[in-house]
Amino acid sequence: MRIRVYYEDTDCGGVIYHANYLKYCERARSEQFFTQGTNPQENDSGFVVKTIWADFIKSASLGDELEISTKVLELKKVSVLLEQCIYRVFEAKTQKICEHKIFELKVKLGYIDFTANTPMRIPAKFLEILSGE
Repeated sequence: MRIRVYYEDTDCGGVIYHANYLKYCERARSEQFFTQGTNPQENDSGFVVKTIWADFIKSASLGDELEISTKVLELKKVSVLLEQCIYRVFEAKTQKICEHKIFELKVKLGYIDFTANTPMRIPAKFLEILSGE
């Protein structure tokens, strides 16, 4: 998924606010489902974040274009471990195309029943989307 850094994403110095990297990764995860014509939730169940490890490598700035990639590292019955990377693919300051990794995230998602707040099996159609089948 490709996005541009807008003014609303930055601090007073034009540098992206750190929490937005997490938002961009969340959007990319959701977009995997939206492009397949579904939502990442079904009835009263869906994914929740269990664990996050984040590495802020470099900063992005106002006007930069970013590419978010998502890769499944581990897919289990009730959880999935993903690696997400954000690359700067266009630097607004220099007006140059580039490819610099600026952020890396590992996130473990659990699939739960929202009404009982208990783990449950990831639906088959979601497993297919996650595994790329």
